[in-house]
Amino acid sequence: MVTKRAVKIPERCSDCQSCTQLVACPSPESCIGCGACVAACPQEALILTERPEPHHTVTIFVNGDPCRVSAPATLKAALEEVGFRFADLPQKEGLAAPCRTGGCWACALVVNGDLRPACLTPLREGMQVDTCVETLPPRRVVSGIMGHAVGGVGTPWHLKGKVYLEAACFVAGCNFRCLQCQNWQVTYLSRREPLTPEDTARLMTEARRAYGVDRLAISGGEATLNRRWLLKYLRRLREYNPYPALRLHVDTNGSTLSEEYIDELVGAGMTDIGIDLKAFTPETFMRVTGLKDPVLAEQYLKTAWQAVRHLRAAHPQVFVGIGIPYNREFIGLAEIAAMGEAIFRLDPEAQVCVLDYRPEFRNQGLIRPTVAEMANVHHILREAGLKTVICQVPGGHIAPDGRLRPLYP
Repeated sequence: MVTKRAVKIPERCSDCQSCTQLVACPSPESCIGCGACVAACPQEALILTERPEPHHTVTIFVNGDPCRVSAPATLKAALEEVGFRFADLPQKEGLAAPCRTGGCWACALVVNGDLRPACLTPLREGMQVDTCVETLPPRRVVSGIMGHAVGGVGTPWHLKGKVYLEAACFVAGCNFRCLQCQNWQVTYLSRREPLTPEDTARLMTEARRAYGVDRLAISGGEATLNRRWLLKYLRRLREYNPYPALRLHVDTNGSTLSEEYIDELVGAGMTDIGIDLKAFTPETFMRVTGLKDPVLAEQYLKTAWQAVRHLRAAHPQVFVGIGIPYNREFIGLAEIAAMGEAIFRLDPEAQVCVLDYRPEFRNQGLIRPTVAEMANVHHILREAGLKTVICQVPGGHIAPDGRLRPLYP
C-alpha cells in the first residue's frame, strides 16, 4: 500500500510552531497523511510524500453497513476507498470537503454519536459513522470576534469614509491556497473548539450591543464553505437582533456562490456582500489563488463572476462590493482594465475595492505596490467607467474622488 506522510525539511523550518499551534493534528504519534500541517506551514518546511508503509485493515460501520478499510488513514480517505465522493464545493445535499484542513467542518460526519471532521479524523476499529448529519447542529471554527474598524470589500464607502465600526468574526478554512494569504493564521486554524451557529450568533449579538453598531460581518478564511452552518448562523442573527436597520455582511471569494446558494443567503438575511473576484483569466486566477487544478480553478472563477451577475439581476436590494487584487507579480494593468470593463458591463454603479497585495505567509519576498502604482490602477478603473473605486494603500485608501484618505481620519 502506498500512503502519504508529512515529512519535515529541517533546513527550512523556522520553529514557528504553526504546525502544532494552529493545526489540530489528528495523530501526532503516527502521521495519517491529512496534509493540514503541510498547508499551514509558512516556510514550506513540511511536504507530503508517498512511500510504502506497513498497513492493516479495520472494520468501520458506515450507515450501519460494515466496511473493511485500510489504516492508518483519515476517515475521508477511508470513505473514498469504499466509493464515497467528497465534492470540492459546499453542497445542499451529499458530502463535501472544501477546505481539507479541518477548519470549516463542512466534511463533518457523525462519528460514534458526535460530529467530527472527516478530513482530520483517524480511523479506529469499530468506528460507527453516519453520513446523515441533520440530527446534530453544524459546527465551525470561529475566531476574532471583535469591533472591526476597517471594514471589508462589502462595506459601503460612505461608511468607510468616516469613523466606522462593525462587529466581525472570522471563520477558519479556505478552498484557495494563496501564497500571500493575509489571514493565514485564521485560514489554517483547526486547534480550537468549533462553535454552533447559535453560539456564534449569541457572541456576535453581545459584541454588537457592546460596540453599539448595526452591522455584523463574517469573513475568513472563506465564509461560505460550510453552507448549513452559515445559513443557520444568519437566521439566528436575525432572530436575536430583530431590527429593520440591521445589516448582515458576508465577505467571500465567490467561488461557491451558485444561484441557489445566493438565494438562500439572501433569504436567511444577508444584506451586504463583498466578492473578491481575484482575476479575469484562469491563468492569473491560478497564480493568485495557488490552485493547481486548471479545471477546478476555471470553475471557481466562472462561478464568482456569475455570482455578481445573479446578485444584480435577482437581488438588487443587496449591497454588492467587488474586490480585485493588484500586485505586478500576479496581475498586469491590461488585465485590471479588462476586469474594470467587465464589471462596468455587469453593474456600472458597482463599488470596487482594489487590494494591494503585500508580503505575507509564504510570499515574504513580495513587494507591496506603491501609492503611485495604486493611483494608476485607480485611474485605469475610472477610465473603464466605474464611479466608486477605492484603492487600498499603506495607512489608508485612495478614495473614489482620487484623494488619499488616512485609515483613521
